[in-house]
Amino acid sequence: MSKITSLMLGFTLACASLFAHAERTLTDQLGRQVTLPDHVTRAVVLQHQTLNLLVQLNATDDVVGVLSSWKKQLGPGFARFMPTIETLPTPGDLTQVNIESLLALHPQVVFIANYAPADMIQQIEQAGIPVVAVSLREDAAGEKNKMNPTMDDEERAYNEGLKQGIRLIADVVDRKQQAEDLIHYTFAAREKANAPVAKVAEADKIRVYMANPDLNTYGSGKYTGLMMEHAGAKNVAAATIKGAHQVSLEQVIQWNPQVIFVQDRYPEVVTAIENDPGWKNIDAVKNHRVWLMPEYVKAWGYPMPEALAIGELWMAKKLYPARYAAVNVDAEAQKYYQRFYRVDWHANAGH
Repeated sequence: MSKITSLMLGFTLACASLFAHAERTLTDQLGRQVTLPDHVTRAVVLQHQTLNLLVQLNATDDVVGVLSSWKKQLGPGFARFMPTIETLPTPGDLTQVNIESLLALHPQVVFIANYAPADMIQQIEQAGIPVVAVSLREDAAGEKNKMNPTMDDEERAYNEGLKQGIRLIADVVDRKQQAEDLIHYTFAAREKANAPVAKVAEADKIRVYMANPDLNTYGSGKYTGLMMEHAGAKNVAAATIKGAHQVSLEQVIQWNPQVIFVQDRYPEVVTAIENDPGWKNIDAVKNHRVWLMPEYVKAWGYPMPEALAIGELWMAKKLYPARYAAVNVDAEAQKYYQRFYRVDWHANAGH
């Protein structure tokens, strides 16, 4: 019996050892094969979109370090979704890393943006830490590491890329069911939200400009333009510029948008536009249609689930209120926030 017991014990220990060192290989959104531990509980996140998604996947307990610019990128209000973030170490940012600070956190994986410099990726990998790149786009070969890629089909690139990105992040931290719930909710809500403006004729679409700081805006090839399209609007910058780009005030005056939207994270831009005499003859300014978006609209140039599920709805109702007279956007936001952020939307209902 003792021999059998001894064999069984040896087998159990061997299995335990094998399990402890079990690995798996995933493909990230740069198309790289990444080998990871079977069970990840220590992730460093150097990209704000990924951090936002980890919160929605209820995986914040697995985050041990974040990008240093999280407050700028996500807005200071983000801390209410993730109270621990205020005290988490910041061993790097979107395009740089401090290897000593990173190693001190003993991470099992580092999430980065697809446009992080190649030498930054190499530096982390040479320290023995797996790197997973997230773009939230489905890109053609040669375009995957670009901030402003060339796309044959923007709609497909962002829709499929968002699904792939959510599933990739969820796979790393073992939240697959949460990912499917988030994807299903997002695209079903979007379809319902878009329906009332789906047939607005091209000539009747409201002309919209997205005002970022320092006269930066988003042209073609960014999710922001798709957001406007889904809301029945036309991005005035799309025909002239590609990607995220700085423009001149003369150019904006020439476009003469009927509405100007400003992202939640840049409230100072609204004040600047309304108080600068150079803007006063633009249609949107004359008619007091310079609007600060709620935080969930996230017109970042990259898609976020809440932007599809409720952000496009908010934008469409602002532009075509009569078509959405029976829709309570705040109620839809509250449903989303309770389900995926586990907080009340009305806790921040200052918009």
